[in-house]
Amino acid sequence: MEPIHIIGAGLAGSEAAWQIARAGVPVVLHEMRPAKGTFAHKTGDCAEMVCSNSFRSDDDVMNAVGQLHWEMRAAGGLIMAMAERHRLPAGGALAVDREAFSASVTQALQAEPLIQILPGEITDLPTDGNWIVATGPLTSDALAQAIRSVTGTDALAFFDAIAPIVHADTIDMSVAWEQSRYDKGETEAEQKAYINCPMTRDQYEGFIDALLAADKTEFHEGETAGYFDGCLPIEVMAERGRETLRHGPMKPVGLTNAHKPDEKPYAVVQLRRDNALGTLYNIVGFQTKMKYGAQTQVFRMIPGLENASFARLGGIHRNSFLNSPTLLDDRMRLRQRPNLRFAGQVTGVEGYVESAAMGLLAGRMAAAQAKGHDLPPPAPTTAMGALVNHITGGAEARTFQPMNVNFGLFPPLEDIRGGRKGRKDRYPAYTQRAKDDFAAWLAAQ
Repeated sequence: MEPIHIIGAGLAGSEAAWQIARAGVPVVLHEMRPAKGTFAHKTGDCAEMVCSNSFRSDDDVMNAVGQLHWEMRAAGGLIMAMAERHRLPAGGALAVDREAFSASVTQALQAEPLIQILPGEITDLPTDGNWIVATGPLTSDALAQAIRSVTGTDALAFFDAIAPIVHADTIDMSVAWEQSRYDKGETEAEQKAYINCPMTRDQYEGFIDALLAADKTEFHEGETAGYFDGCLPIEVMAERGRETLRHGPMKPVGLTNAHKPDEKPYAVVQLRRDNALGTLYNIVGFQTKMKYGAQTQVFRMIPGLENASFARLGGIHRNSFLNSPTLLDDRMRLRQRPNLRFAGQVTGVEGYVESAAMGLLAGRMAAAQAKGHDLPPPAPTTAMGALVNHITGGAEARTFQPMNVNFGLFPPLEDIRGGRKGRKDRYPAYTQRAKDDFAAWLAAQ
């Protein structure tokens, strides 16, 4: 059997390779790193996480991304298995030790006899064979140009930002305290998964002033890409109104200052553990485009971080994605070149889990084709089906933008128990329907 080739060993490419091999089909995984790096990647490992270490909510009853977790686990997903193995306390979220996670994904792929990992950059789109393009938002310039040439359109793009990471032993715990919002979590470790830095009103106002005045990285002349709303730099949020951050990543609700329990903070900066050792913490929601010198000055204004040492500062980079509604069919194949499937963030989904889920689907579809079968996508009532339906035809092509999974992508419910339409009833009905339909899709293969 001829192997299926995958370009890119990120989360989508790694998951696709795993699914193909599990189906008994050989696969060649091409990865340009570490010989050719990117702005954000630091290693040559597969499935390297760069922007955050969180897969977001793991609640598969009330949350759409939690339902997507459930579906990927049900399908034997490698990404979810390794995330669970290297899970860190994060309240109700699924956060991982990012270096151990990517190392384990790499080891699992290397140990699979049907998977061959080949280093080197692919600079053109092959005209024959069975290929999956999973190069992610940081597709190399040469391959991006090849994609533009084949599709006849300019690659769409948006800007994404990365949050800084702090060395834990430089956080002043006489000021900061450990607590998850609303003490969420079943264990004490989960209930104390975040480090919280409180601000008074005067401290918050001074922080906003410094943030707005700081030197920032500007776009190149002629660059018109916007931001993805789910990853806005904090400066952009602050420019929308002085109270925006206090009602966003710096909201103080559900938190009680352990050092001053009778004083309600005006704002709170949260840090989430970034590795299993607990030596690194990332500042939650603090994606930034400030220049490096400005970052250290501004972030050290945060109470508890006055002497902070940064393992990594934030930054901004350009992400490319396809106008998938016009270019891809519902099997995720490029209409002009059906031998090419696309998967991951380059298709216009946003988020680690969504990216890996599209890799899972593309891998299963490609493997089925190699074995002489046609595999349709899951029903649009499932989280995966809703996503692939959105990017391959459900979205308006003219205004297409990257999208996280959400219940707004699911078909409406025809009947809700007792006629009630509140979130408490609607969301569990969505997820139960999704579980039933996804299980049926798996059983039919």
